[in-house]
Parts: sequence; structure tokens; C-alpha cells
Amino acid sequence: MASQSGDRTISAARSVLSHLHQALDLQFAFELWDGSLVPADAAADGLRIALAPKALTRLLRSPGIKTVVDLYSTGEIDPRGGTIFDFAERRPKIKSRELRKRLNKMLLLKNAVPLLLGAKDAGARQQEEGLDAGTVADRSSGSRKDDIAFHYDVSNEFYRLFLDPEMVYTCAYFRDWSNDLATAQKDKLDMICRKLRLKPGDRMLDIGCGWGALICHAAEHYGVTAVGVTLAEEQLKLARERIAERGLGDKVSVELIDYRDMKGERFDKISSIGMFEAVGLDNYDNYFQSVHRLLKPRGIYLHHAITRRGKKDLKKFRRKKPEYQALVRYIFPGGEVDHIGWTLTNLESHGFEVHDVEAWREHYARTTRLWAENLMAVRDAAIADIGEQKYRLWLAYLCGVSLGFERGSIGIFQTVASRRTKGPSGLPPSREDLYQR
Repeated sequence: MASQSGDRTISAARSVLSHLHQALDLQFAFELWDGSLVPADAAADGLRIALAPKALTRLLRSPGIKTVVDLYSTGEIDPRGGTIFDFAERRPKIKSRELRKRLNKMLLLKNAVPLLLGAKDAGARQQEEGLDAGTVADRSSGSRKDDIAFHYDVSNEFYRLFLDPEMVYTCAYFRDWSNDLATAQKDKLDMICRKLRLKPGDRMLDIGCGWGALICHAAEHYGVTAVGVTLAEEQLKLARERIAERGLGDKVSVELIDYRDMKGERFDKISSIGMFEAVGLDNYDNYFQSVHRLLKPRGIYLHHAITRRGKKDLKKFRRKKPEYQALVRYIFPGGEVDHIGWTLTNLESHGFEVHDVEAWREHYARTTRLWAENLMAVRDAAIADIGEQKYRLWLAYLCGVSLGFERGSIGIFQTVASRRTKGPSGLPPSREDLYQR
């Protein structure tokens, strides 16, 4: 009986996948759990998606990006013969409305029954609840410190595997698209310093300082004294070690503190590079009020943050697509992004004068692709550090983000503003010096 049931399940899966392959005009194949290919004449070592016995069943019961991510993370859906980027290049071009016309609903319904019945066991039901709780946390956003720690306290060793030598975990700046990651990240650090108009004697604050690359660069090359704040203990430890190694202890410091809790201090320049995404849409007033309070009159603030495309009204904008929800659920709990119009409105309404806005979308597409390629190159070491399930999630995250930036569904901007005062801002009349080296 078990053999007959298995045969019926294989036959149904083959029938469904053959129809989907034809309807979608797919440029890759499927590999079933018995080793057979759909279509049957596909190359054995070609681009294909391998499916475990219960993968189609789970997709039928709960179609959507969450199920796909779950199945990929556990290896029940496994891209073979190429990378996620290779599959993305050959993704179906057909519109959903046209696909519905092409689908043979009777064929799909007929074969859904054996697929659903073929996986009726306790193990399948348990897996359908999601990822193993002991491996990858599925959690609602807790405190901001907990959310930050969840993302950044994986291990310093893990981040070191795919980042540049300075361990800069934000968008690089490619003066030439052929530049390597290390060069592009150094150019990014220097561009930030130039946009902030740093000069000897300035006191600088970096909110969400990571492993301290920017504040060390600013102190070494621009003669400032710099303070970095973070909520990730792993980052704090390594940042302090690096400051000591470079002999910058008298110029640079890092504190484990929320920027909102900093009292009685004023800074000439403030940077926020890739941390604003963790603030949360409902906390923007508090954020910008805090930055304004910490910045001296005419002081310069550089706001570097990911954005989504704006909608006609805020209610529509707040609706989160399934892929966005998956990102927050698995990788970055508490993460939310605004649109550039909202950024500018908040800056102006909280006492800032906006001077410059620069889009870096294609730079981040390139950055995250290089991170993903680096991570794939050290697969075994990464799995040894964080486990295969988390490795798969991180790889899917980096590839997905890169593709999102490449296609323009997500963006990133650097915005330069100053604490508004009456009269001249003190900035030079031209930006030419920023780009002439």
C-alpha cells in the first residue's frame, strides 16, 4: 500500500510540474525525490529545483512566500546547478493574469488529492508550523535592543566571512563598477566624511556604529574625535579591540547605549548609516527629535537609509508585501523602512534644512550581490559557525535584497541636512569637491 501511495504521489507531482513547466515556459527543470527530472529530457546537471516528498503538499496547503522560505531553509526546496541569481535571471516573465488563463485547473485539482493524501503524517503536520524553533527564531519584535541583538549578535566570525576587511555592513560606494568590495567600502567611508565636511577638532557621533570602521576612518584621516553607539554587544567588543589596536583610544570611543539616552552632549557632525531601518515607523518623531537635540546649530547630519517606493497614502504604504514580512520574520525583527518623501518631510518638520539627496540603489544591489557571492564561497565555514538552516536563510536574504535593489522595488538614499538656523548654512556653494579626487 505504501509503495502504491508513493507511486501515485510521484505521478501526481510529475503531472503538476510538467503542466506548470509548460504553462510558465520555465527555463529550468525540477528534480523529484526519486531522482527523475521534469521535463524528462532535462540535463542531469543543469539548472533545476530539487523537491523533497512533502514540498508540493505544503505549497498546496499553504501557498506563499513564507512556505517557500521555510522549505528552502530546511532543504526541501533546493536550487541545484546554479545560484539563486541564476534562477532569478531565468524567472518566468508571464503576468499572473495570463498565467491563470493558461492553467488547467481540472488537472491541478485532480492531482492535488494524491499529493495532499500522500503526506498525511505527524512529521509533515509538525513541519507545516514553520521552521524549527531551536534553529531559527520565529518571533515578534521585542525591545529595540533585542531586535538589534537578534540580527547582529550572530557572531563576529560569521560577518567576517563575507564582509570586507573593515567589516562595513552597509552599502558600499563604487566609483567604478569593477572595483572590489574593499575598495568600494573605503571609498564609501571617505565619501561620508567629505559629505559631513569633517575637519580637525570636530566632534562626531555615529549612531549605530557597527564595528567602528567609520569613526576610526574619520579620526585617522580627518582629525576628529568620534563617538560611536551600538546596542549589539558583539559589535561593541570587537570595535573596542580595533580602536585599541590602531592606537585611537584618545580619539575614538564606542558605547553600548541607545542614542535616545544620551544626555547633555552636543556634536558638530552626526552620521546614521544603515541603522534607521531599525527605528520603526511609529518612532520617527522621537528619533529626529533626538538627533536634533544632539546636533549643534548649523551642525551637519548625514542620513543613510533604505527606502521603499512611496504610495498615494500612508495607509497603503504601511501594508507589507509577503516577501517584506518574511524578511522581518526571519532576519531583521522590528525592521521597517520609509520612503524618501517621508524622510525629507520628517527632517524639515523637525528643524533640519535639507541640502543634498543622492540615490545609491545600484550601489547596494552590487554590494549585496558581492556579499552573497562571498558567503557562497565560504559555505562550509559559514555552516560550521551558524548551522545550515541559518546559512540558507542568510543567503536567501542577501540574494533577495540584491535582486530587490537591482529591480528597483527598494531603494537607498544618502541625505545631507543641517540643524536649521537663520542666515547662511555655512556649506560651500558647490558639491564639486565631493566627486573630484
